Amino acid sequence: MKINNRYSLNDLCQLVELTPRTVRFYIQKSLMPAPEGSGRGAFYTQKHIERLLEIKKWQDAGLSLERISELLFDESSSKPLPPLKRAQPGDIEVCSHIHIDEGISLQLNPSKAGLTPEQAKQLTLEIISLYQSITATNKED
Repeated sequence: MKINNRYSLNDLCQLVELTPRTVRFYIQKSLMPAPEGSGRGAFYTQKHIERLLEIKKWQDAGLSLERISELLFDESSSKPLPPLKRAQPGDIEVCSHIHIDEGISLQLNPSKAGLTPEQAKQLTLEIISLYQSITATNKED
């Protein structure tokens, strides 16, 4: 059950179409972080969903778990990446809708855009700043 963007292991597995055994294996191999909390109170977050979808994306592209680990944790990796599999009907993508102002929102899929969370935040702040400067100029006219 989802509570305030907290997901049980079963809910997480349903969302990303993986088995609990696979998720636990990825945690054991340090491909993704362990759940927040412990015991019966353990839960998963949006960051876990995004990581699992990223792992699935690279596996679908034909990468080994070893290479995926390199991509996830080695920012300086210069090995060429294989082409990504084209999205198919029914595929799940995690996107963020960021409210800029009334009638304006930004749809962002950081992993597909190749952005780190910090870069996605910087992009958002820059867009908001640009929008505010444009609207401030219009108000002065």
